[in-house]
Amino acid sequence: MGTEIVDVAVIGARGHTGAELLRLLDGHPNFRIAAVSSRALVGKAVRDEVAGGLRTDAVFADLEPADVAAHAGVGVWVLALPNGLAAPWVAAIDEHAPDSVIVDLSADYRFDSAWTYGLTEMNRKWLLGARRVANPGCYATGAQLALLPVIELLDGAPHVFGVSGYSGAGTTPSPRNDPEQLRDNLMPYSLVGHTHEQEIRWHLGHRVFFMPHVAPFFRGITLTISMPLGEPIARGELLERYRQRYQAEPLVDVIDEAPLVRDAANRHGVTLGGLTIDPAERHAVVVSTLDNLLKGAATQAMQNMNLACGFDELAGIRQHLVAR
Repeated sequence: MGTEIVDVAVIGARGHTGAELLRLLDGHPNFRIAAVSSRALVGKAVRDEVAGGLRTDAVFADLEPADVAAHAGVGVWVLALPNGLAAPWVAAIDEHAPDSVIVDLSADYRFDSAWTYGLTEMNRKWLLGARRVANPGCYATGAQLALLPVIELLDGAPHVFGVSGYSGAGTTPSPRNDPEQLRDNLMPYSLVGHTHEQEIRWHLGHRVFFMPHVAPFFRGITLTISMPLGEPIARGELLERYRQRYQAEPLVDVIDEAPLVRDAANRHGVTLGGLTIDPAERHAVVVSTLDNLLKGAATQAMQNMNLACGFDELAGIRQHLVAR
C-alpha cells in the first residue's frame, strides 16, 4: 500500500453507522477525516462525541450541498443520510468534484445501473476504481451472501426470515428502537415489499420473499433462509459449494453449526452455517448472521472505499478483525 492520503467527508454522521465509520476512518493509514456533517452536533469535536479514543481533530459542521464547492479537494464523499436525501449532494459533487468517489449508504442508488452496487464479494472487480458506489442494505447483504452459492440450484422463491437488533431502526425515536416496547417482544414490520426484498431480487435476478422483524438486542442480524431446490443434493455437497465459494473471502465464514446472532456483534464479517437438508422435499435451510452496523454498513463502505481508491481492501478493518 502506498503513502497517498485521501481526504474523506462524511455527511450525516450522527447515526450509529456514521459513528462506526468514523472509528474505522480514524485508524486508516490512507484516509483522513476532512469534513463531518451533523446538524445536531455542530461545533462539537468528533473525538468527544464518538467513543473509541479517536485521534482526529475534526469538528462537526452543518454542511449543505452548496458547500461542496469549498471542499473540492475531498477525494471520497460518504453519504450516510436517510433514504431520499442523496440526490442534491450527488448533483453538487458531480458539478464541483466529478472525479471524487461517492459511497451512498442509503437505498437511493441501489437500483441505478449507472452506479456500482457495492456487495464486495459479488462485484469486487467492478468496484476497483469505481466512482459512484451504492452500499448494500444490511439485510440484503446477509441474504445475498447466503444465496449466491446456490442461486442456480433454486426451484422457486427462497423465504428469508430476518431479525435485526434495534440499532437498525436508526436514532430517530420510533416503536422499532424503543427498548420498552421491544422488551420481551419480537416486532414484525414491512412484511411485504420491503426495500431489501426488492434489492435482493434486483441484484440476484431471482424472486425472493423477505419478512423482517426487530428484537430487543441492540446490534446484529440473523437470517433463516428456506430454499426450494430443483434436484436432491447431499448436505456435504451443498456445504462444499459454500466453502468453495467463500474460501478466499476474508469476511465470510462458513461453519458447520448454526451461527448465533450474539456472536455477530462487533464482528466485521458474515457467518453462514446451520445448513440443513430434507432431500425428500428438495428443501434446504441456511442461517446467516452479521453485525448490521459493520458488514451491514460501515465495514462494507470501507471495503468499497478501499477498492475504489486502489488501497488494500481490508485497510482500516484488518486491525479490528477477531479470530474465530
